[in-house]
Amino acid sequence: MSRLRYNRRQAVDYLRSQCRSLGPIIDDYGPLKLTVAKGLDLFNSLSTAIVYQQLSGKAAATIHGRFCSLFPGDVPKASQVSSYSIEQLRAVGLSRNKALAIQDLAVKSVDGTLKPLRSLARLSDGEVVENLCSVRGIGPWTAQMFLIFDLGRPDVMPATDLGVQKGVQTVYGISELPSPDEVRERTHHLAPYRSAASWYFWKVADTPLIT
Repeated sequence: MSRLRYNRRQAVDYLRSQCRSLGPIIDDYGPLKLTVAKGLDLFNSLSTAIVYQQLSGKAAATIHGRFCSLFPGDVPKASQVSSYSIEQLRAVGLSRNKALAIQDLAVKSVDGTLKPLRSLARLSDGEVVENLCSVRGIGPWTAQMFLIFDLGRPDVMPATDLGVQKGVQTVYGISELPSPDEVRERTHHLAPYRSAASWYFWKVADTPLIT
């Protein structure tokens, strides 16, 4: 179920053939190492994404660990969230908005508003985004991260992501940080492997090479 839905080497070869600017980046950073999350259920995946929103990795990991510790075996379950008040969720470090979002996620996971993982896997990218965005606190960016890192979809371009924007700016020599629309326009030719391209844009933004 949790696997990349495309061939890494084929994706990289295609990107190299379609984009002279991206070819040297691929040479510098090496093979695509994008991986798909394994072993998490839908509630765990999405609650983790909510916790991590707009936080540094270290701070988010600490809060997420405290959140998990509320549950038996440190494994959060949607059916158990109703046992905890907003105040108890906030006590582990969640903001009020994130606590409300996790409660809404739990309710919609249980009542069927949010489709189960196997059903989501059969939907188009747009349908997945629409269903996930029915949950409070989940917007297009979080849904796109789910498509890339949980469903392993090949052609997702998270144009609002700051790292992707910085990567596109560097790779294409743009003087100012590109807008989401400009990112989409600049990367349109990389379809149907824009998820793989995003991984390289993130690499460029996170660990720029010294030349």
